[in-house]
Formats: sequence, C-alpha cells, structure tokens
Amino acid sequence: MAPRTLLVAAAQVGAVNRDADKEDTVQRMVNLLDNAISQKVQLVVFPETTFTTFFPRFLFEDASELEKYFEQGDDITGNEDVKPLFDLARSNSVDICVGYGERTEDGRGFNTCIYYSGHAGKILSKYRKVHLPGTSEPFPNPNAVNQLEKRYFKPGDLGFQAFRAPGLIPDTLKKGTTPADIKETLGKGDPILGMMICNDRRWPEAWRVYGLQGVELIMVGYNTPWWAPDLFGFRKPMSKDEAEKEAYYHHKLVMEANSYMNACYSISAARAGFDDGKYGLIGGSAIVSPNGYTIAQAKGIDDELVVAEIDFEDCRQGKEKTFDFDRHRRTEAYGLITSQTGVVEPKLLGDEAA
Repeated sequence: MAPRTLLVAAAQVGAVNRDADKEDTVQRMVNLLDNAISQKVQLVVFPETTFTTFFPRFLFEDASELEKYFEQGDDITGNEDVKPLFDLARSNSVDICVGYGERTEDGRGFNTCIYYSGHAGKILSKYRKVHLPGTSEPFPNPNAVNQLEKRYFKPGDLGFQAFRAPGLIPDTLKKGTTPADIKETLGKGDPILGMMICNDRRWPEAWRVYGLQGVELIMVGYNTPWWAPDLFGFRKPMSKDEAEKEAYYHHKLVMEANSYMNACYSISAARAGFDDGKYGLIGGSAIVSPNGYTIAQAKGIDDELVVAEIDFEDCRQGKEKTFDFDRHRRTEAYGLITSQTGVVEPKLLGDEAA
C-alpha cells in the first residue's frame, strides 16, 4: 500500500464588499490557487459564498439585484464569471472545494458548495447547507446585522454524502489490488471526504453522519460574524472585544472537538475581514488533525493560504480504538436524536400528576 499523504490548503479570502466586481473576486481566488500550485498543493478549500460578499445580511427589495449574487444552473464550472478558477484547477490537476449561492433551474436557492476534481475535470460531489441560521425577516432593530439565509435559501436536500476522490493521491493502491482485497480494511484507497458549510460545523449530528461513512477529511467554508448581538442573543452584556474572542474560540472548539470525535482531519476556510468597512467576519482558517490539534492556522483576516501535509494513516488510531463505532456505539439509546427537534423538558419534581 502506497503512503496516503496529501498536501492541502485552506484559501482564506479577505473582505469582499457589496459592490465588488465578481471578476475581481474570482481573480483573487485564482491568485490563491496559483500560490497553492506553486507549493504543489493537491487540494484547496475555499470559503462559503466565495464569489460575492455575504449577501444574506441584506434585505433585497429588487429581485434582479438579488440574482446577481447567485450562480445559475446545476454545473457552474462553465459560467463565464467563475470559469477561470475551474480552468486553472483542471489544467494543473488540483482539486478544489468552493462555496456559492446556487439558483436551480426550477428557481430554488441553496447555499451550496461543490468538490471539483482537477484530475477528472468535473464536479465529483455537491453539498447544500442543511443548518440555515438566522431569520426570514429582518430584525426590528434598524442597526442590526441581519442573517437572512432562511429567506434566500432552502434547507439542503442532498444530505451528508461522503465520497471518494480518485486520483487525488497518486498510486494509492498497489498494482493489481482490487476492491475485494481491501473490503475488510476501512479507509484504504482513495480518501473519503465530506463537505459542510458554516453553521453545519456547530452540529455534531452532521459530523457523526459523515463519521459513520468512514470520513477522513471534512471541508468547511464559512462566513462568521463576530459582532451580531441580535443574531446571537447575548444574555449578558458583552463588549465587541469579548464577542470577537468568543467567536474565534467557538470556531476552533467545534473544529477540534468534532475532528477528534470522528477521527478525521478537517479544513476550514474563512471569508474574513470587514466587508464594506464595517461588517466584521472572523478569520481563523485552519487545518485540524484527527487527534483534535490545529496544525496550521491563518495569521490574519486578509487573503491567505494555510498549508499543511496530512497523513490519512493518522485517522486509523481513533477509528479503530476509541471511536470504533462498530464496537462501541449504542443506537438503541439515541432515539431522541432523530425523533425530536425541539427541547422537551422532564416534568418538574412534585408535578407527576400534571
């Protein structure tokens, strides 16, 4: 069996203003991908809704203006505005994961990301964000930072489907090896990958569904504000400095903890900086190991490439010992996870007759 190592990168993208030209934004992404290619990176992860500003913060009264922020159609790789990014990936046999607003042929909107194989020259997998945060209507506070994903997007309908990426690691199997030869050995062959978007990373159910498919690498793009009190609903007074510190802490917490609990690597890529000079988004783009350690992290909030080599052999310890799901999980005890959404509290003591 050949070594299963991979050089990967999170491509953090700094501020993108509401009136930014999409061609200019894509060129910044191309520059990051060029940088990755020069370092012989094999897989690059870009942020959520990378081609535009984070438009769900705005209320659009003009439908035609809103449509400028969506990519049309099932396969966007030939769309004129974004085609240069995919052409560069294909010509250099580099795989990329990239997020965008998707408008389907039947008019639905999704917060979407795709995995594009530069080796195969095609999309291998598509994911649509499941856990949409925020509201459908703007907050009553006229100064609020809104989060209108529920207005512009439908909840993702593709589930959490893990997939393999052929060609990503050359000569993964010895010549002549067949699927039957590796049937009893988890995680051999082409790496097992999964995708999430932003708020999904906070929900352990999403990680576990991927973990049950043997996932070895989760890719997450995000746009995370650090000051949005109407959205977060702070119960106690908090300064802007405290809020920023907490946002970074929670991002790192969920990436490290869930990577550890599912014995997989993760790559998180931020749209960061101050959009329009006032809407602050955290950086923190990072690569995390299966033992929950951050092994590479962005230094600032501008365009930045975060690079690390990962070894999928490091996933084996957790998957075969502490988190050997086949031996240790007890599904008979987990019924509430799929039978209930909201909280149902136990009765108060002394209220048994109620």
